[in-house]
Amino acid sequence: MAKFNFKEVIIKNLIIIEPKIINDERGYFFESYNLLEFKDFGIDCDFVQENQSKSKKGVLRGLHFQKRHSQGKLVRVLKGKIFDVAVDLRKDSQTFSKWFGIELSEYNKKQIFIPPNFAHGFLSLEDDTEIIYKCTDFYYPEYETGIIWNDDFLNINWPLSEIDKLIISEKDMNLPKFKSYINFFED
Repeated sequence: MAKFNFKEVIIKNLIIIEPKIINDERGYFFESYNLLEFKDFGIDCDFVQENQSKSKKGVLRGLHFQKRHSQGKLVRVLKGKIFDVAVDLRKDSQTFSKWFGIELSEYNKKQIFIPPNFAHGFLSLEDDTEIIYKCTDFYYPEYETGIIWNDDFLNINWPLSEIDKLIISEKDMNLPKFKSYINFFED
């Protein structure tokens, strides 16, 4: 019996994963990852690092990526909810520079697999939101960079109406615009 429902979205290789949840009077149980089922669906990668973060409502993190050692990510929410965004940076992709957003939460238990060569960011929609994500490569601070969250070319439709106060780090507020990378993506 399959333990997951995998859904491809408009951007190739970006996959929504819904676990099969077993509920009873004690609570619930589900597998959040299964190597064989993920491989059978085409998510054939080794996860080498796992990260966890906690954010207040209104925290926006991203859009981050590494210029080298690009990280694929399997993202899920342990507590609270986020609006999660992935931007296709694969220069040969038909959806290059397109973005996809989805609400991930402790309630819907959905996950998203973001392959390497995507920028990633999220907006916390509840206080004390905790996310966890597995990565296919290690974090290398010397290669870390990103794109400003409100880039006019990408035109991401963040659900800002749900937020009273936006909280963004100084580092993320100073990220460059997408078009400043055009030579990098064309190499």
